[in-house]
Amino acid sequence: MFNNDENKPLKGVVAVVAGATRGAGRGIAVMLGSAGATVYCTGRSVRGNASDLNREETIEETAEMVTVRGGIGIPVRTDHTEEEEVRALFERVREEQQGRLDLLVNDIWGGEKLTHWGTPFWEQPLHDGLLMQERAIRTHLITSHYAVPLMIENEKGLIIEVTDGSTYNYRGNLYYSLVKISQIHLAASMAEELRPHHITAVSLSPGFLRSEQMLEYFGVDEAHWRDAVKQEPHYIESETPYFVGKAVAALAADPHVSLKSGQALTSWGLSDEYGYCDEDGRKPHWGNYAKKQGLSIN
Repeated sequence: MFNNDENKPLKGVVAVVAGATRGAGRGIAVMLGSAGATVYCTGRSVRGNASDLNREETIEETAEMVTVRGGIGIPVRTDHTEEEEVRALFERVREEQQGRLDLLVNDIWGGEKLTHWGTPFWEQPLHDGLLMQERAIRTHLITSHYAVPLMIENEKGLIIEVTDGSTYNYRGNLYYSLVKISQIHLAASMAEELRPHHITAVSLSPGFLRSEQMLEYFGVDEAHWRDAVKQEPHYIESETPYFVGKAVAALAADPHVSLKSGQALTSWGLSDEYGYCDEDGRKPHWGNYAKKQGLSIN
């Protein structure tokens, strides 16, 4: 998409990708780097000190991938449930970037081990359900609270809430649904309050994601992802994390992005609009696929 030094539409743009350790957050950070942006990559997992998810991916790796692609990757370990750590993050951005912050991507999640599919909410551990809200709603509120003042000072900015789905439909689990729908409404509400300050807020959903965790779950790697279709036929329409990353880069480079403020967007819908493909040259379209298969679209 942005494969040479002359095609860096986000060169000079300062972005914070909150929750950039893996999955969509990593894909977003890397594609912003490909477009030339300076990207602060935050999360809890650093080399030698993994989060409670106990996975091998780290924010240092993500930042290095950003830099390799042509951007400037800056890892900052941040637990977004801790207000003082978030405050310190944006004070650092203010100091290092002369008060500039153009883009905030809220992709903080941490609910992988907290979702109990197929179990009614009253039979699930209440602690897990409440901790999911803490990690994926409260963190977004804290992060936006400290990011927005930098944008207001410059009378511009873009906030993207990464979620799952673009509607208010039930998503198969009460606690999970509450998180993902809340993120859509966070963007819509922020759009209303930030409009006078020329700051745009949207929510954005990927499709069926080929994240590190999902590939591991199916026992495949990216080179052999089609082998997972035997276990899950709908995986045939899956997308890499870079697909939603290209969506974010396209939004950040769009001079008319404010016209989308408050909207719930999707990686496949924006692919139709902006014309980008996934890293393997495919154009997965979860919306069209779901309709053909008679699946509900969240």
